[in-house]
Amino acid sequence: MELEEIMTVWKQMSHQLEKQEKLTKEIILQMTQQRYSTIFSKVFTIESMAAIISYVIAFVLIFNLYKLDTWYLMTCGILTLVALFTLPLLVLRSLGRIRDFDIGNRNYKETLIEYIKLKKKLLLLQQFISYTSFVLMFTSLAAISKIISGKDFFLMEKAGWLYALIVIVLVFLFFFVRWGYKGYLKITASAEKVLLELEEGEET
Repeated sequence: MELEEIMTVWKQMSHQLEKQEKLTKEIILQMTQQRYSTIFSKVFTIESMAAIISYVIAFVLIFNLYKLDTWYLMTCGILTLVALFTLPLLVLRSLGRIRDFDIGNRNYKETLIEYIKLKKKLLLLQQFISYTSFVLMFTSLAAISKIISGKDFFLMEKAGWLYALIVIVLVFLFFFVRWGYKGYLKITASAEKVLLELEEGEET
């Protein structure tokens, strides 16, 4: 085989190897994107169901808003409505952005920086909701109590068991929001691990 033929065959092989390497990287990137998105898909479904429940409660509250016959009960009702309508939307919007984040649209460093921004926004939102849930518990309790029983929660005589129940609910709520926030920390850490694996694949 002459030198020119050898060079031609070598170029063809190099070109085929480059195409194969490019195709392999694209496949790895697609698989990584799928793994990454799947991490957030389950929690997005759960939050969507929670949003539906929130909207149902909100509409029930709207139709009974007229029963809140004092300014402070009306304030509790309106605050509860605002929370029930806006918080689920904010969570789904933030989750949707981080779930649908295109990891192959930029280089690795830019991808990681953008992901960290989205992660911080999501975790900050969860912290805000954690604190807000304690306030929402009292506003919703006052509004629902008036709608169901017709009694003003702030003026009615409260038995000892009711105080005990409120304490139990507060303790449960504390551990629940703590568990939920830890879950978000775990999920975002898993997604970040997937991105770090992508960097290792590029280095090899």
